[in-house]
Amino acid sequence: MCAIFASCASGAWAQNAAEQGRSQVGVVTPLSFIQTEELSFGQIIASNTAGTVTVAPDGSRTRTGNITLLGASHQPAEFAGMGAFNQRVQVSLGSNSIFLTGPGVRMRARTFVIGSTPTAVLTTTPRVFRIAGATGAFRFPVGATLEVGANQAPGTYRGTWTITLNYQ
Repeated sequence: MCAIFASCASGAWAQNAAEQGRSQVGVVTPLSFIQTEELSFGQIIASNTAGTVTVAPDGSRTRTGNITLLGASHQPAEFAGMGAFNQRVQVSLGSNSIFLTGPGVRMRARTFVIGSTPTAVLTTTPRVFRIAGATGAFRFPVGATLEVGANQAPGTYRGTWTITLNYQ
């Protein structure tokens, strides 16, 4: 909360200002995982030609076509989980591509990539990784490529995708 107080010889006044903050916490239990960040392609300006916007697992963003990238509000999705040291985990997608809908023609997100060493394209066929952290806790980012249509209508577009982890 902020408060501003002022006084002078001819009188006094006080003004109070308040703002709301947001807090959240994610609790991970053994053999579970949660999403800690949503995949966001950020703000763009479409052109009269189609193109793509790619958000990589490392957070970088690139484009093709005449799309203009604005600001820095983009980010890969991020997940946190817990298993056991050296445990195998299968990671797979529910679908290799999804559609984002909004005020204009829907856009397709595809080529989901998990941040690992090296990075790996996610598919509906499980990829297997080993948990390297001694505590069993792990995090991983996921990026993707968005297909933007020519003269894409302005507005917010949203889509839902499914990622599955199977602990072995």
